[in-house]
Amino acid sequence: MKEAFEISGVPSEGGVLIVADHASNHVPDDIDLGISPRYFEDHIAFDPGTAAIAHMMTENSGYLAILSTVSRLVVDCNRFPDERSVIPERSDGVEIPGNQITAAERQARLDRYFTPYHDRVHALVLDLKPALVLSLHSFSPTLRSNPQLQRPWDVGILYNQYETASRFAIQFLEAEGMLNVGDQLPYSGKELNATMDRHCEALGQPYFGAELRQDLIMEPVGQRRFADILLRSCDKIRTALA
Repeated sequence: MKEAFEISGVPSEGGVLIVADHASNHVPDDIDLGISPRYFEDHIAFDPGTAAIAHMMTENSGYLAILSTVSRLVVDCNRFPDERSVIPERSDGVEIPGNQITAAERQARLDRYFTPYHDRVHALVLDLKPALVLSLHSFSPTLRSNPQLQRPWDVGILYNQYETASRFAIQFLEAEGMLNVGDQLPYSGKELNATMDRHCEALGQPYFGAELRQDLIMEPVGQRRFADILLRSCDKIRTALA
C-alpha cells in the first residue's frame, strides 16, 4: 500500500477501473485535525462501505480499483487542488481546526497525498484504456446540518457532460428491481464531479458515478449485494458501449 493510494485487482486493458476517492478514514499520526476521534467513523471522514465493495468487485477478472488511503478530512480527493474545500475546515456542522493551516502546509499536504493519487489515476486511465470507469462513493441518508433533508435513494448516478454510460447505468439498475435509483442524486454531477471531470470528461473516457446509501452497505451482506449489482450493471454497460 502506498501512502496516498492502494491498488486492488490485476491490471488489464479494456476492463473496468474503479476509482474510490473517499475509501479510507485513516488520519496519519503526524496530522492533528483537532476533532474527536469519534468523527473518524463518521461520514464526514470517508465513504463507509466503498473500500469493501471495491475489493469484492476486483475479485473478478477485468476489474481494477484505485482507492485513496487517507481520510477526506486530511485531503478531499474529489475536489480540484485550488478549491478551499480540498482541505476542509468544516464538514456537516463539524469545525476542523487542524485544517486551518498555512499556504505552505496546505501545499505540502497536497504534494503528499492528493497529487500522487491523481497522478496514478491519470496513468491508469491512459495506460489501461478501460472500457468503463466507475467512480464509487457512498452517501449518508441524514445530515446533522440539515436534519429535515430526506435522502431515500438506494443508489444515485452522477455525471457531467458525458451522459451515455450513466443513462445505461440508470436503466440497468432500475431493471434489478426493488432499487430506488436517483438521477443526479443526492447531488448533481454537474456541480461535484472533480475527479471524473479531470480524468474522464477531459479525455473522452466513458464513466459513471455511483453513490450508494451508507446504511445499506455497512455490513458484509449489503456490501456483497451491491458489489454484485454493480458488477452486473458494469458488464451490461460495457456490452452496450461496445
